[in-house]
Amino acid sequence: MKSHNTLAWSIRLALASSLAGAAFGVQAQDGGEDRVIETVRVSASAVNEDPQNLAASYSILDGQSLFERSQPTLGDTLNSLPGVNSDTFGGGASRPVIRGQTAPRVAVLSDSSLLLDASDISPDHAVTAEPLLIERIEVLRGPATLLYGSGAIGGVVNVLDKKIPDALPEDRIEGSFGLRGSSAAEEKAGAFEITARATDHLVLHAEAMMRDADDYRARGLDESRVEGTFSESENASLGLSWVGERGFLGLAYSYRDDGYGIPGHSHEYEGCHPHGSALHCGSHEDDGGEEHEHDHEHEHEPAPEISLLSKRFDLRGELAEPFAGVERIRLRASHTDYRHYELEEREIATTFLNDGYEARVEVQHAEIGPLRGVIGMQFAENEFSALGAEAFMPTVESRTLGLFAVEHIELNDRWHFELGGRHEWQKHTPINDTRGRPEFDDSATSVSAAAIWEFVPDYSLTLAVTRSERMPHAQELYARGIHLATNTYECGLVPHPLTCGGIENNASLETETANNVELTLKKNVGDVTFAVGAFRNDIDDYIYARTLDQFEDFRLIKYTQDDAEFTGVEAEATYRVNEMFAATVFGDYVRAELNDGGNLPRIPAARYGTRLNATAEGISGELEYYRVNEQDDIADFESVTPGYDMLNLTLSYSMGEGAGPVMYLRGTNLLDEIVWNHASYLANVVPLPGRGVTAGLRVSF
Repeated sequence: MKSHNTLAWSIRLALASSLAGAAFGVQAQDGGEDRVIETVRVSASAVNEDPQNLAASYSILDGQSLFERSQPTLGDTLNSLPGVNSDTFGGGASRPVIRGQTAPRVAVLSDSSLLLDASDISPDHAVTAEPLLIERIEVLRGPATLLYGSGAIGGVVNVLDKKIPDALPEDRIEGSFGLRGSSAAEEKAGAFEITARATDHLVLHAEAMMRDADDYRARGLDESRVEGTFSESENASLGLSWVGERGFLGLAYSYRDDGYGIPGHSHEYEGCHPHGSALHCGSHEDDGGEEHEHDHEHEHEPAPEISLLSKRFDLRGELAEPFAGVERIRLRASHTDYRHYELEEREIATTFLNDGYEARVEVQHAEIGPLRGVIGMQFAENEFSALGAEAFMPTVESRTLGLFAVEHIELNDRWHFELGGRHEWQKHTPINDTRGRPEFDDSATSVSAAAIWEFVPDYSLTLAVTRSERMPHAQELYARGIHLATNTYECGLVPHPLTCGGIENNASLETETANNVELTLKKNVGDVTFAVGAFRNDIDDYIYARTLDQFEDFRLIKYTQDDAEFTGVEAEATYRVNEMFAATVFGDYVRAELNDGGNLPRIPAARYGTRLNATAEGISGELEYYRVNEQDDIADFESVTPGYDMLNLTLSYSMGEGAGPVMYLRGTNLLDEIVWNHASYLANVVPLPGRGVTAGLRVSF
């Protein structure tokens, strides 16, 4: 252990020296030849706008970098981006955490359409977006409710793929295939995609992938492998599109079949139940309720599994300049038939179903003086059911209708403004609910304003202010029952004083209202580029899962409303030494507190680090180091999570420019640290993977 700590501190000192060198270069070398960050459209912004004129803080992951960093789950793939963490749940499921918030406040979209899976219900439910088949990922940090509704009050992850072609391929047939293997979980994965021009206007696309991974290795437990962290997945999609000079219209069918373990699950607590705000995990004697001692003698139980199946249709279309006054009409629609089984000893214990559809239309109007903007409508309807042993929610039919508008104002070369608003109607209706939980029907309004000031050439200062209203998710309203995957008994906002949460914890339902302000300083041109931002989010009547009582690892949680504050900073700066070398420093921090005292649960700790990049004649390398601090700003019943050092190294070789083979080798957690993730429900139960090496090959044609 001593030698391991010595090595870790040696790495820290060496990389601290490189940080100092990069900082010196920032001061001494900024007068070199201008280099401009590549301009790409951010699809999730809706408006065809220069990204430098977007008020939202955003990150983009694509190309070879996405292929090298892709993990079996979306949350793990995005984990190293500024302000983005992951609420890991073994090897088969993880969701993005943006500035301390995750589903149902972070919307994960498929080309601006809702996924309509079950990942917003629980962290053990996989996000049905496959990193190996993704072309690009856009992350919008901070409120994006104006375009995507209440589920995006914390941020947006927009996943872009190729399953519906939007342009004619340059060659008659083009595509790619990739292979990957990883040592930590003995993962084997492969994927291919192909696009072919059938006629002058009709384009076909097909893609598929397979993955198989065992339980991963990790330090920190008695066993070398973490039971229940295995995963396997099969994905396939067929699409066709009619492409013309002014747009396209296409349809795709996608099929996903996953199986993965649920670690940290125990039937030891399945008899636990609440007595008001107290948790009772013993038995009752007939003579007055005196408790027996809890029995800890249990035979070893195999980890339960999830068997997931999703069938989805997507319709996408765009038309440029359909008539005078309109630059573009954009259509997105989808239907998803989703189900997953939670299996106990290969038998179905609980079934989750989600059948829903969504339609979204955006109209971008032509310039009106300095105004460029979009108006739109979004409608979604779904029916969610939980059936069986852990049916902690009734069947609920949910409907949402939103109308929105966003306007960009180019006042002059130095001033750019953005204004927006959205009004949303939402209705949740329990179906055949024997407990008589009431229908929810309400509306919410969100508005935003932002100003971007280029106070000197190439430097900009952005001030963004948002007032967002959010209505509750069906789970937050109606949950009432045991949820063994997260080791909790959940009580929703709908009162039930005798059996769930206690009368002292019930209150009338109020609309959650967030007042967010963000200030960002950017430089996008030159040898030195950077983005430094700070934000403050004051939220009235914030809905969160408050722990009322705990027995061992099992907790009684009550969805509660309290005023809260989120405060944080994010920074990333890159110094391009020359065409071969670059150095980057980065960091993020978020503090989440209740106004009446105390901390919110599962908030990631501060993180800071550096990346060193080198490129020469088809060979590239990246050395990444970051430190995650101890998290001791903890909520009631939480425990302190220790910090750790993360060291990753990536080497790649490209044979030829553009099309051609690309090989890479990536080592992760090279210090073999014991990593506990505070953002996870399994923060002190399931460690993250230990040292691992991944090798991959991708060929484009």
